[in-house]
Amino acid sequence: MLDATRYGSKMEQKFGGKPLSTSRQSVGMALGLLGVTIFGGTLPATRVALGAFSPWFIVFGRAAMASIAAGLLLALLRKSFPRAHLGNLLLAGALLVFGFPIFSTIALQTVPASHGGVVLAILPLLTSIFATLIAGERPSPLFWVCGVVGAALVIGFALNENGMHLTGGDVWLFGAAVSASLGYVISGKVSRHMSGWEVICWCLVLTAPISLPAAYLSWHPAFLQASAVQASAFLYLSFGSMFLGFFAWNVGLAMGGMARVSQVQLIQAFVTIGLAALFLGEPITPATVIFAIAVVGVVMLGRRTRVTVRTSHS
Repeated sequence: MLDATRYGSKMEQKFGGKPLSTSRQSVGMALGLLGVTIFGGTLPATRVALGAFSPWFIVFGRAAMASIAAGLLLALLRKSFPRAHLGNLLLAGALLVFGFPIFSTIALQTVPASHGGVVLAILPLLTSIFATLIAGERPSPLFWVCGVVGAALVIGFALNENGMHLTGGDVWLFGAAVSASLGYVISGKVSRHMSGWEVICWCLVLTAPISLPAAYLSWHPAFLQASAVQASAFLYLSFGSMFLGFFAWNVGLAMGGMARVSQVQLIQAFVTIGLAALFLGEPITPATVIFAIAVVGVVMLGRRTRVTVRTSHS
């Protein structure tokens, strides 16, 4: 077994940096939180955008716009094509560029953004499971307890606030959660070998042969009648959720450890609920604050638990 800190030190030495330290892990957590905050606006922005755009144009249009920006950035910085990671980049792109947006957009046609935010709170636990199976991370028993307790808290919040029951929208949301968590782990693993921003850029470029023509085919002149708010929501999905959020998230996963940083995702549900209240008028109850404080406490405890990485994956 290889401790996560020693693994990080090896990677830093390979790239000419300093050994991984507690402060570096803290920076990884901070970047993960920034990424989660950006991602937290995805569901509310999708609900707003659905008022003017079709679901399929939202999925492919935002990917197309982000892929153009990614391609320009890679060309400007003259980045060479990472052939060694082609398979992982294609898989991560399919899951993050298409899988999550398709499932979540379909779901949000029938469920509120706040409801979706609570259901997607299962992301940290799923990410930890995939990190264990794929990336070689071995969270301690206490870490798993924190993950289960955190998931239980947000599920309890859903039951308390919304009387949540399984619907078709919930099934689509679960599919979105699986796609996102698996994509996070795969892209985070590649981020150990190249910059996180470069990973998402290549994912977008590699999926552009699908997203660009699909965006063109799904375009309708009526979309030009979108209000400023609806157009802004679409742009947020294109350059925030699909692009800049991954810059912070992928680097955070690589620096702080996939399983540990993924715990920050528990906060995403409450970011989503807050933004849904602000932009969609969905209510915030006192229970929201209570559950948010409890979840933050679990995240802080999970951060202090040990995570190891198998030598065979180093």
